[in-house]
Amino acid sequence: MEKNNEETLLEALRNPHTVRQGFASLVSAYSERLYWQIRKMVLSHDDANDILQDVFVKAWSNLENFRGDAKLTTWLYRIAINESITFLHKKRSQNHVSIDSDDSFLINLLESDPYFDGDDAAIQLQKAILTLPEKQRLVFQMKYFEEMKYDEMSEILGTSVGALKASYHHAVKKIEKFLEENN
Repeated sequence: MEKNNEETLLEALRNPHTVRQGFASLVSAYSERLYWQIRKMVLSHDDANDILQDVFVKAWSNLENFRGDAKLTTWLYRIAINESITFLHKKRSQNHVSIDSDDSFLINLLESDPYFDGDDAAIQLQKAILTLPEKQRLVFQMKYFEEMKYDEMSEILGTSVGALKASYHHAVKKIEKFLEENN
C-alpha cells in the first residue's frame, strides 16, 4: 500500500465516524498478504484462516493503542507473526514436541492438506524449511517468499539488519544441505 493510501486509511481509522469503514478497508487491503505470511508459518489453510481472523480481532481491539510509530503493515505483520508463533507453540505442546526440536509434525499437515498443490520439489523445500529453527525459518520465508527488504523485516521482528542477513545466510546453507542429502 502506498504512503498516501496508508495515511488516508489511518485518518479513517482515527475518526469515530469512519473507523468501521476504515477497518473494512484495512482488512481488504492486507488480508491476502497476511494470510500467505501466516500460511507459510503454519502450513494449514484452515489454521491460517483462523489465525488471520484472530489477527484482525486483535488489531480491532488494539486500534486505539496504535500510535503510528511504525507503518500499519509493520504493526499487522508483527501481530500476525506473534499469533502464528503462539499457535505453533500451542500445537507443539499438544503434540508433546519440544520447542527446540524441528517442526516435522507440520510435514504431516502439509502432506495431508487438500489446499496444498505443490509438487515433490515444493514439498522437499517445505520439509527443508521445517528443519530450520523458528527464527531462521521466519527470516527465510519473509526474504525468499515475500521478497521483503531487511529494513522492513528489522522493524517487524525487532532484530538488527546484520543479524537478519546472517540468519538468512545460515538458513540458505541448511536448506541447500538438506536438499543435497535428500535428493
